[in-house]
Amino acid sequence: MKQRMSSEFIYQLFALLIAVIVVHALYVGAIRPAADAHIKKEMELQASGTDFVPQRSFTVVIRDYEQESCFILLIWALAIMGYKGRRGMHEQDLLDRRLLEIPEGTSVLPQDAREYSRSLEALPEREQDFLLPRTLLSALQRFATTSSIQAVSDTIKESCEVESERLDSELSMVRYIAWAIPSIGFIGTVRGIGDALGQAYKAVEGDISGVTVSLGVAFNSTFVALVLSIVIMFCLHQLQLSQERLVLDCQRYADKRLLRFLVVH
Repeated sequence: MKQRMSSEFIYQLFALLIAVIVVHALYVGAIRPAADAHIKKEMELQASGTDFVPQRSFTVVIRDYEQESCFILLIWALAIMGYKGRRGMHEQDLLDRRLLEIPEGTSVLPQDAREYSRSLEALPEREQDFLLPRTLLSALQRFATTSSIQAVSDTIKESCEVESERLDSELSMVRYIAWAIPSIGFIGTVRGIGDALGQAYKAVEGDISGVTVSLGVAFNSTFVALVLSIVIMFCLHQLQLSQERLVLDCQRYADKRLLRFLVVH
Protein backbone atom coordinates (compact mmCIF):
# COMPACT_ATOMS: atom_id res chain seq x y z
CA MET A 1 0.00 0.00 0.00
CA LYS A 2 2.79 2.44 0.90
CA GLN A 3 4.59 1.61 -2.34
CA ARG A 4 1.43 2.31 -4.33
CA MET A 5 0.91 5.64 -2.59
CA SER A 6 4.52 6.58 -3.28
CA SER A 7 4.26 5.71 -6.98
CA GLU A 8 0.97 7.61 -7.23
CA PHE A 9 2.56 10.69 -5.63
CA ILE A 10 5.47 10.55 -8.10
CA TYR A 11 2.99 10.18 -10.97
CA GLN A 12 1.03 13.23 -9.82
CA LEU A 13 4.22 15.27 -9.43
CA PHE A 14 5.43 14.43 -12.92
CA ALA A 15 1.94 15.01 -14.35
CA LEU A 16 1.94 18.53 -12.90
CA LEU A 17 5.44 19.22 -14.20
CA ILE A 18 4.59 18.02 -17.71
CA ALA A 19 1.34 20.03 -17.71
CA VAL A 20 3.24 23.21 -16.77
CA ILE A 21 5.88 22.67 -19.45
CA VAL A 22 3.48 21.77 -22.27
CA VAL A 23 0.88 24.46 -21.57
CA HIS A 24 3.43 27.23 -21.03
CA ALA A 25 5.31 26.28 -24.21
CA LEU A 26 2.05 26.35 -26.16
CA TYR A 27 1.17 29.77 -24.76
CA VAL A 28 4.58 31.27 -25.42
CA GLY A 29 4.97 29.75 -28.88
CA ALA A 30 1.48 30.06 -30.35
CA ILE A 31 -1.39 31.43 -28.28
CA ARG A 32 -0.02 34.75 -27.02
CA PRO A 33 1.66 35.76 -30.33
CA ALA A 34 -1.59 35.03 -32.21
CA ALA A 35 -3.66 36.91 -29.62
CA ASP A 36 -1.34 39.93 -29.64
CA ALA A 37 -1.44 40.06 -33.45
CA HIS A 38 -5.26 39.94 -33.41
CA ILE A 39 -5.52 42.71 -30.79
CA LYS A 40 -3.00 44.90 -32.65
CA LYS A 41 -4.92 44.50 -35.90
CA GLU A 42 -8.22 45.49 -34.29
CA MET A 43 -6.61 48.52 -32.60
CA GLU A 44 -5.22 49.69 -35.95
CA LEU A 45 -8.63 49.35 -37.56
CA GLN A 46 -10.22 51.21 -34.68
CA ALA A 47 -7.62 54.00 -34.85
CA SER A 48 -8.12 54.40 -38.60
CA GLY A 49 -11.82 55.06 -38.13
CA THR A 50 -12.83 52.19 -40.39
CA ASP A 51 -16.22 50.65 -39.69
CA PHE A 52 -15.73 47.06 -38.61
CA VAL A 53 -17.37 44.48 -36.40
CA PRO A 54 -14.96 43.14 -33.72
CA GLN A 55 -14.54 39.38 -33.97
CA ARG A 56 -14.06 37.25 -30.88
CA SER A 57 -10.87 35.24 -31.15
CA PHE A 58 -10.32 32.04 -29.17
CA THR A 59 -6.66 32.94 -28.64
CA VAL A 60 -7.64 36.33 -27.19
CA VAL A 61 -10.15 34.72 -24.83
CA ILE A 62 -7.53 32.34 -23.36
CA ARG A 63 -4.39 34.48 -23.67
CA ASP A 64 -3.93 35.69 -20.08
CA TYR A 65 -2.01 34.15 -17.19
CA GLU A 66 -5.14 33.19 -15.27
CA GLN A 67 -6.43 31.11 -18.18
CA GLU A 68 -3.01 29.49 -18.56
CA SER A 69 -3.07 28.50 -14.89
CA CYS A 70 -6.57 27.10 -15.28
CA PHE A 71 -5.54 24.91 -18.22
CA ILE A 72 -2.53 23.61 -16.28
CA LEU A 73 -4.77 22.65 -13.36
CA LEU A 74 -7.32 21.10 -15.74
CA ILE A 75 -4.71 18.82 -17.34
CA TRP A 76 -3.33 17.92 -13.91
CA ALA A 77 -6.78 17.02 -12.59
CA LEU A 78 -7.56 14.95 -15.70
CA ALA A 79 -4.24 13.11 -15.30
CA ILE A 80 -5.04 12.28 -11.67
CA MET A 81 -8.54 11.09 -12.53
CA GLY A 82 -7.19 9.12 -15.49
CA TYR A 83 -4.77 7.29 -13.20
CA LYS A 84 -7.52 6.40 -10.74
CA GLY A 85 -9.97 5.50 -13.51
CA ARG A 86 -7.43 3.16 -15.11
CA ARG A 87 -6.85 1.40 -11.79
CA GLY A 88 -10.60 1.12 -11.31
CA MET A 89 -10.96 -0.53 -14.72
CA HIS A 90 -8.31 -3.12 -13.77
CA GLU A 91 -10.16 -3.81 -10.52
CA GLN A 92 -13.42 -4.10 -12.44
CA ASP A 93 -11.83 -6.75 -14.68
CA LEU A 94 -11.36 -9.02 -11.64
CA LEU A 95 -15.12 -9.20 -11.20
CA ASP A 96 -15.31 -11.26 -14.41
CA ARG A 97 -12.92 -13.89 -13.04
CA ARG A 98 -13.60 -16.75 -10.64
CA LEU A 99 -11.11 -15.97 -7.91
CA LEU A 100 -12.64 -18.69 -5.72
CA GLU A 101 -13.28 -22.09 -7.25
CA ILE A 102 -16.24 -23.22 -5.15
CA PRO A 103 -18.50 -25.63 -7.06
CA GLU A 104 -22.27 -25.28 -6.72
CA GLY A 105 -23.66 -27.29 -3.80
CA THR A 106 -20.36 -27.23 -1.90
CA SER A 107 -20.34 -26.34 1.80
CA VAL A 108 -17.32 -24.43 3.04
CA LEU A 109 -16.43 -25.13 6.66
CA PRO A 110 -14.13 -22.99 8.84
CA GLN A 111 -11.32 -25.52 8.48
CA ASP A 112 -11.62 -25.24 4.66
CA ALA A 113 -11.02 -21.48 4.64
CA ARG A 114 -7.24 -21.84 4.53
CA GLU A 115 -7.41 -24.03 1.42
CA TYR A 116 -9.56 -21.55 -0.49
CA SER A 117 -7.30 -18.68 0.59
CA ARG A 118 -4.37 -20.13 -1.36
CA SER A 119 -5.82 -19.15 -4.75
CA LEU A 120 -6.06 -15.53 -3.57
CA GLU A 121 -2.55 -15.56 -2.11
CA ALA A 122 -1.23 -16.93 -5.42
CA LEU A 123 -2.39 -13.83 -7.33
CA PRO A 124 0.26 -11.35 -8.51
CA GLU A 125 1.24 -8.85 -5.82
CA ARG A 126 -0.34 -5.99 -7.75
CA GLU A 127 -3.70 -7.77 -7.94
CA GLN A 128 -3.60 -8.78 -4.28
CA ASP A 129 -3.76 -5.07 -3.43
CA PHE A 130 -7.10 -4.71 -5.23
CA LEU A 131 -10.33 -4.45 -3.25
CA LEU A 132 -11.92 -7.76 -4.27
CA PRO A 133 -9.01 -10.11 -3.35
CA ARG A 134 -8.42 -8.20 -0.10
CA THR A 135 -12.10 -8.47 0.85
CA LEU A 136 -12.34 -12.17 0.05
CA LEU A 137 -9.10 -12.97 1.87
CA SER A 138 -10.17 -11.03 4.96
CA ALA A 139 -13.54 -12.77 4.94
CA LEU A 140 -11.94 -16.24 4.74
CA GLN A 141 -9.48 -15.42 7.51
CA ARG A 142 -12.28 -14.13 9.74
CA PHE A 143 -14.33 -17.27 9.04
CA ALA A 144 -11.38 -19.48 9.98
CA THR A 145 -10.81 -17.69 13.29
CA THR A 146 -14.40 -17.00 14.40
CA SER A 147 -16.47 -19.73 12.69
CA SER A 148 -19.18 -17.10 12.42
CA ILE A 149 -21.02 -16.32 9.19
CA GLN A 150 -22.29 -13.06 10.67
CA ALA A 151 -18.69 -12.02 11.41
CA VAL A 152 -17.76 -12.76 7.78
CA SER A 153 -20.69 -10.68 6.54
CA ASP A 154 -19.63 -7.80 8.80
CA THR A 155 -16.04 -8.10 7.56
CA ILE A 156 -17.14 -7.86 3.92
CA LYS A 157 -19.31 -4.85 4.66
CA GLU A 158 -16.62 -3.09 6.69
CA SER A 159 -13.95 -3.69 4.03
CA CYS A 160 -16.16 -2.19 1.34
CA GLU A 161 -17.11 0.80 3.51
CA VAL A 162 -13.47 1.52 4.38
CA GLU A 163 -12.49 1.27 0.71
CA SER A 164 -15.32 3.61 -0.27
CA GLU A 165 -14.13 6.19 2.28
CA ARG A 166 -10.52 5.80 1.12
CA LEU A 167 -11.42 6.29 -2.54
CA ASP A 168 -13.45 9.35 -1.64
CA SER A 169 -10.63 10.89 0.42
CA GLU A 170 -8.10 10.32 -2.38
CA LEU A 171 -10.15 12.63 -4.61
CA SER A 172 -9.58 15.58 -2.27
CA MET A 173 -6.88 17.03 -4.55
CA VAL A 174 -9.22 16.93 -7.55
CA ARG A 175 -11.93 18.66 -5.51
CA TYR A 176 -9.42 21.31 -4.49
CA ILE A 177 -8.50 21.89 -8.14
CA ALA A 178 -12.20 22.11 -9.06
CA TRP A 179 -12.52 24.83 -6.41
CA ALA A 180 -9.25 26.59 -7.31
CA ILE A 181 -10.01 27.06 -11.03
CA PRO A 182 -13.06 29.36 -10.54
CA SER A 183 -11.12 31.20 -7.83
CA ILE A 184 -8.28 31.88 -10.27
CA GLY A 185 -10.88 33.09 -12.77
CA PHE A 186 -12.22 35.57 -10.22
CA ILE A 187 -8.68 36.75 -9.53
CA GLY A 188 -8.42 37.55 -13.24
CA THR A 189 -11.72 39.42 -13.00
CA VAL A 190 -10.46 41.56 -10.14
CA ARG A 191 -7.15 42.21 -11.92
CA GLY A 192 -8.89 43.18 -15.16
CA ILE A 193 -11.36 45.51 -13.49
CA GLY A 194 -8.52 47.09 -11.48
CA ASP A 195 -6.53 47.72 -14.66
CA ALA A 196 -9.61 49.17 -16.37
CA LEU A 197 -10.21 51.59 -13.50
CA GLY A 198 -6.56 52.59 -13.61
CA GLN A 199 -6.99 53.62 -17.26
CA ALA A 200 -10.28 55.43 -16.79
CA TYR A 201 -8.56 58.80 -17.42
CA LYS A 202 -7.68 57.63 -20.95
CA ALA A 203 -11.31 56.75 -21.60
CA VAL A 204 -12.30 60.30 -20.54
CA GLU A 205 -9.84 61.60 -23.13
CA GLY A 206 -11.45 59.39 -25.78
CA ASP A 207 -9.04 56.42 -25.85
CA ILE A 208 -11.04 53.41 -24.67
CA SER A 209 -8.77 50.71 -26.12
CA GLY A 210 -6.92 50.10 -22.85
CA VAL A 211 -10.16 49.90 -20.87
CA THR A 212 -11.73 47.43 -23.29
CA VAL A 213 -8.65 45.19 -23.22
CA SER A 214 -8.63 45.19 -19.40
CA LEU A 215 -12.33 44.44 -19.23
CA GLY A 216 -11.73 41.63 -21.71
CA VAL A 217 -9.23 40.13 -19.28
CA ALA A 218 -11.81 40.35 -16.49
CA PHE A 219 -14.64 38.63 -18.34
CA ASN A 220 -12.57 36.15 -20.34
CA SER A 221 -10.79 34.76 -17.29
CA THR A 222 -14.07 34.12 -15.48
CA PHE A 223 -15.66 32.61 -18.58
CA VAL A 224 -12.79 30.18 -19.21
CA ALA A 225 -12.52 29.21 -15.53
CA LEU A 226 -16.22 28.42 -15.22
CA VAL A 227 -16.24 26.34 -18.41
CA LEU A 228 -13.20 24.32 -17.28
CA SER A 229 -14.67 23.78 -13.81
CA ILE A 230 -17.79 22.32 -15.46
CA VAL A 231 -15.58 19.88 -17.39
CA ILE A 232 -13.71 18.83 -14.24
CA MET A 233 -16.86 18.36 -12.18
CA PHE A 234 -18.43 16.20 -14.90
CA CYS A 235 -15.35 13.96 -15.06
CA LEU A 236 -15.16 13.85 -11.25
CA HIS A 237 -18.77 12.72 -10.90
CA GLN A 238 -18.26 10.03 -13.54
CA LEU A 239 -15.18 8.77 -11.67
CA GLN A 240 -17.02 8.75 -8.35
CA LEU A 241 -19.90 6.86 -9.95
CA SER A 242 -17.56 4.17 -11.29
CA GLN A 243 -15.82 3.85 -7.91
CA GLU A 244 -19.10 3.51 -6.03
CA ARG A 245 -20.26 0.91 -8.55
CA LEU A 246 -16.99 -0.99 -8.08
CA VAL A 247 -17.43 -1.15 -4.29
CA LEU A 248 -21.04 -2.34 -4.59
CA ASP A 249 -20.10 -4.93 -7.21
CA CYS A 250 -17.31 -6.27 -4.98
CA GLN A 251 -19.70 -6.64 -2.07
CA ARG A 252 -22.21 -8.42 -4.30
CA TYR A 253 -19.46 -10.68 -5.67
CA ALA A 254 -18.39 -11.68 -2.15
CA ASP A 255 -21.99 -12.45 -1.17
CA LYS A 256 -22.63 -14.51 -4.31
CA ARG A 257 -19.31 -16.35 -4.65
CA LEU A 258 -18.40 -16.88 -1.00
CA LEU A 259 -20.91 -16.02 1.70
CA ARG A 260 -23.72 -18.28 0.51
CA PHE A 261 -21.41 -21.34 0.57
CA LEU A 262 -20.33 -20.92 4.21
CA VAL A 263 -21.65 -23.45 6.71
CA VAL A 264 -21.07 -23.80 10.44
CA HIS A 265 -21.79 -27.17 12.08
